[in-house]
Amino acid sequence: MRHDCHYHPGEPAKWHCGECQMHYCSRCMPDANHRRQHALCPQCNRVMRYLGAATEAVPFWNRIGAFFRYPFHTDPMLVIAICTLVPLLITGNIVGLIVSLVLVLALLKYTYAVIRHTAEGHMKPPPLAVAFTGSGFDIVILQLLVFILMGALVGAAGMLGGPVLMLVMLALVVLALPASVMVLAMEHSVAAAVNPLNLAVLISRIGSRYFLLYGYLILLSVASGAAQEFAFNHFAPHLANILAGFLNSTFTLMLFHMLGYLLFQYQEELGFASDHQDQEKPGESQGRDRTRRFDADIDMNLKDGNYDRVESMLKESLKREPANACRLQQLHSLLTARDDRQELYRYHPRLLAMLADSNDGDTMAGLLATIESIQPGFKPDDPELTLRCAKVLYNRGQFKPALKLLQDFHKRFPGSECLPHAYLTMAQALANGLGQWEKATAFLSFVKKRCANHPLHEQIDVYLQQARNREPLKGPRASFNVE
Repeated sequence: MRHDCHYHPGEPAKWHCGECQMHYCSRCMPDANHRRQHALCPQCNRVMRYLGAATEAVPFWNRIGAFFRYPFHTDPMLVIAICTLVPLLITGNIVGLIVSLVLVLALLKYTYAVIRHTAEGHMKPPPLAVAFTGSGFDIVILQLLVFILMGALVGAAGMLGGPVLMLVMLALVVLALPASVMVLAMEHSVAAAVNPLNLAVLISRIGSRYFLLYGYLILLSVASGAAQEFAFNHFAPHLANILAGFLNSTFTLMLFHMLGYLLFQYQEELGFASDHQDQEKPGESQGRDRTRRFDADIDMNLKDGNYDRVESMLKESLKREPANACRLQQLHSLLTARDDRQELYRYHPRLLAMLADSNDGDTMAGLLATIESIQPGFKPDDPELTLRCAKVLYNRGQFKPALKLLQDFHKRFPGSECLPHAYLTMAQALANGLGQWEKATAFLSFVKKRCANHPLHEQIDVYLQQARNREPLKGPRASFNVE
């Protein structure tokens, strides 16, 4: 059953808190450990139940193309090539027979590993070593025992009830065979794989989709048989054997991958949880980003209407990191939305510096107007900050706010090194922005008179000439000539 996140409707939930009865998605739980399936509820701090990726898994009928591509990855292709070609290269003696038998076991072991690997959330095939190393070869013997028991069951039905009952039992066994294979791959138990109750529960929990899967499996089997028959009818026997072995192995891997994906898709109904393992980078679970947890807490508190709580969280964070641009931006947005002008005034030095760093002149003009409403005639106390803000406002076309900031700059900050650049910016705002060439000329003349020792002094004549000609004040042109 699909559950949506409480805070992000439309996002599939991956965690559920039984105490709060809340569902959370990955965005709400950036610090959760998906590999260990462990997370604490942000509300009550209790351990939550992991729902896995079933809620966001694509239905298997929409992944038909991926199923057909699955055997053509490097590892499964190597397994198929080894198990198909090696027996043909060995002469028909006892050694060749033993090698062929071992390779058949390896191929079958790999196909059953595909089911479990896919059910655990790995959409990429298992590595080549899985087929030839380690334990797991017993799965083939277990599957043979399952077939023997199912055959015995069909035979017993024929002996007790005649051909009709035998046909009915055979139909039921064939119908339950995919479910039996899935149970055996996951539990490695013959008793579980032939238990009618287990198989009935599995089929009932998957529902009508099981029969849709069954139809796909029949089509795959028919396609595999037709392709092999075509190979034997149109190619030489030696080449036909190679093609038939390749096709049989390929279609088997497709079939088993599809069975594993069905388990992955209906994991919640079947009582386990797994996630897309191939998407997480190694070591990611050890390097959780605390800032993402903080952002998630802010997001949830905002949606719950806990604005005071969010404000206090941001202020505490800014005590630890006074220049954190992200937190300053969040605080500015919150205070602006709440129209908290006193707090905006209190934090204005850091907010203005943040907006200057991001060249956000339009937002800066709005902040200055808000502060002006409670502090008429407001101007920053820092000459460098004042000049930075004025330049940002000028570059964004906010000429009048820029002129307000720079007004009486020489009186407020006498002897400041920023004075020439401040009045040059003022002259540019007057001339280029408002077309007031006479006032711009007056400020440029003031800089020429008062700042004779400043490096900018040498360029003032060029600006003055541009002002007399009523040209945009852009200063001297760049030159790459070397004397």
